[in-house]
Amino acid sequence: MDKSTFKGLITSIQPRIRLTRSFDEASHIYLGYAVKIAGTIDGEETISSNQNIVSIGIGKAAQAKFNFKVNDIISGACLPVPDPDMEPVDYYKVSKLSKVEEGEQGSISAPWELVPPELEVYRERGHRRLAARTYDVKCSSCMWGCRMPVEIIIDNWNPRGRRKYRFETFCYGPLSCKLYKAGPNRRVEGRGGMVYVEEDWVDEATVAHRGIDE
Repeated sequence: MDKSTFKGLITSIQPRIRLTRSFDEASHIYLGYAVKIAGTIDGEETISSNQNIVSIGIGKAAQAKFNFKVNDIISGACLPVPDPDMEPVDYYKVSKLSKVEEGEQGSISAPWELVPPELEVYRERGHRRLAARTYDVKCSSCMWGCRMPVEIIIDNWNPRGRRKYRFETFCYGPLSCKLYKAGPNRRVEGRGGMVYVEEDWVDEATVAHRGIDE
């Protein structure tokens, strides 16, 4: 398959993480970074399902090399993702990646628009659930925000059986952030019609090692 070429202004760069749920258990796969750009794909203006931007997945090594941030202009070639349920981006397998122009520094407070940290930092910090509307309106450009594709294994005794897919939004940012809203508890379907409700204490335990401004 021929790759599409892209060029555009970075409007957001966040961790690219996949979440697997099996009733009350959860695990993460750290794929790299999700980069949203406003620009062109194959010479045409980028358009996604809900806004005039497109998202591209890059690897950890690529971000370490270029230190991309909001307002940089980048270019490269990419392929569409084969399964949109399993990726938070529209395109991946990027080649010929280049920073065309260094952009001005973005916001240095919420929403933070700096060079995002290494993936290990996100893993160590842990996340809290983030209301989807808050993410869309206030946090979509923040380096601490994350929109994860979620694969739900309905029957953990039969992991090859029926699965469901959805997206969930999370915050890795400082606990004192004034933009933060948790939103409703997450519900996970299980075998035999059972439902697990992820209560507030799960988030609290995940970030308990951090101070209020961390």
